[in-house]
Amino acid sequence: MNARVATESVLEQVRLLVERADEAPTLQALADAVQLSPSHLQRAFRRHYGMSPSEYHRARRFGQLKTALRKGAAVTDAVYESGFGSGSRVYEHSDRLLGMTPASYRAGGAGADIRYTTTGTPLGRLLVATTSRGICSVTLGDTDRELEQRLADEFPQATRQRVDAGREEWLDAVIARIAHELGWSQEDAPDLPPLDVAATAFQWRVWDALTRIPSGTTKSYGELAAELGVPKAARAIGRACGSNKLALIVPCHRIVREDGTLGGWRWGVERKRELLASERKDPARSAA
Repeated sequence: MNARVATESVLEQVRLLVERADEAPTLQALADAVQLSPSHLQRAFRRHYGMSPSEYHRARRFGQLKTALRKGAAVTDAVYESGFGSGSRVYEHSDRLLGMTPASYRAGGAGADIRYTTTGTPLGRLLVATTSRGICSVTLGDTDRELEQRLADEFPQATRQRVDAGREEWLDAVIARIAHELGWSQEDAPDLPPLDVAATAFQWRVWDALTRIPSGTTKSYGELAAELGVPKAARAIGRACGSNKLALIVPCHRIVREDGTLGGWRWGVERKRELLASERKDPARSAA
């Protein structure tokens, strides 16, 4: 069977084995179960599902954990009901997959100290927010009130403090970088701060791929899915774009429908149209 490409039914069998396992199966055990070499199985599974079997197992468990926490389950109960053997294993990965500890996630971001500011742009008002660990939100809207309410809805239990421009190094750096890369300012662009955004391994893969789409060009959901080696994951690509919390930094506006039409954008399709038109006038410019 090693000489043949793994069929969808074989990969589905592997996926079910991974999903039903309390402990993540070893790659060798999975390969033995379907008579494939470990390396071939790893490549085929990643092409089909966008992640390795071990990443799939971890993402699945964290998805169950997040659901339990949202429903109000006690953290300890949620950890064990989701199939984790111990709380320590959750905390090893929670920063990357939840963006905060399970207790903070359940409490709507309680304990997080968020500092934010707003500024005007050619696309409307821009809000940038950071925690002590990095950028947690960049959004566009019509008014400051709208943007502040959106931030409050996303982090209802966090402490939120508005900071005037010029008094917060990270906030200023984000605004300056965006303004420079999009041609709104000729000032030098500082490096972006680190990110503090909750995301799955697959979402990070999609967002990273989006940052490599050159300014002035677009790709369809299907094209990006094929580029990532998951040609049947166009809808999953769309969901990953829809969950992007970093407007302009992660340029999901460069994704269009298969027929070339713009499709939607969580910050407004007219803004998307204007942004793409501006980039096409100066394709040498590339957003971070």
